Amino acid sequence: MVASRPARDARFEEASVKIAVSGKGGVGKTTVCAALARAYAGAGQRVLVVDADPNNCLGEAMGFPPELLEKITPLSEMKDLLAERAGTAQGGGFFSLSPRVDDLLERYGVSQDGITLLVMGSITQAASGCVCPESAVLRALTRHLVEEEMVVLLDMEAGIEHLGRGTSQYVDVLLIVTEPTLASLHTVQRIAELSRQLGIPRRAVIGNKIGGPEAAEFVRRHAGDLPVIGLLPFDRRLGHVEFDPSTSLGTGAGLGALDPAFTREIEQVRRAIEESVEKGEKSWA
Repeated sequence: MVASRPARDARFEEASVKIAVSGKGGVGKTTVCAALARAYAGAGQRVLVVDADPNNCLGEAMGFPPELLEKITPLSEMKDLLAERAGTAQGGGFFSLSPRVDDLLERYGVSQDGITLLVMGSITQAASGCVCPESAVLRALTRHLVEEEMVVLLDMEAGIEHLGRGTSQYVDVLLIVTEPTLASLHTVQRIAELSRQLGIPRRAVIGNKIGGPEAAEFVRRHAGDLPVIGLLPFDRRLGHVEFDPSTSLGTGAGLGALDPAFTREIEQVRRAIEESVEKGEKSWA
């Protein structure tokens, strides 16, 4: 007998929470983003995941089939489209700072199991944070997506560059994923400070690859004033989840195939965000 799909929480659906997942390279933020997306979909929510990381491996981590992923071209590689939307296709030295982007999700997103994936890609420029037609389109798209009536999860590029460009400033929640190392937690503090300047209302830490109580305490101690809303246990099966589709979080294996402690912590993170939104809390830290 097939279990029925969980009913949606109408109050949370109205909140249509927008979440950016950030952190130092290699900490597992793509894995966390994929796991959260599956958890939200399993709770009956309509979910959009946006791959804003230049590595573009969120689709594989989600378990989307290769034939579906082959249809995707990162928006950042569509030079003609970006030039048209920015108003530079005909030449000239000016471009629109508010280009039309409302149709891009429907035209270029791919969907499976109640989750839509959109791959944004990355604009590389000689100077970080520069203003160019391409970045204007992608920033406008990010701003538009946070207005969609659904749960939106953005897998941001590693480090802090995306904060310097302001591409994550429109979200409700910034989740900062960290390993139990000083280098990773130092990046947490840098991300937290920049996100505070951007005015992101809720910032929280998720500890990943936690090998035991000492590692968990290490993360809590060095998280500063940021709340730690999840401590994900080390699971060797997740070691290559972002690179090997056979170990993905897709429907083939599902979250239930992972360490039960991992799935419990992911669910705890989801509920912590839900409760904060439902209570109307303005901030965590």
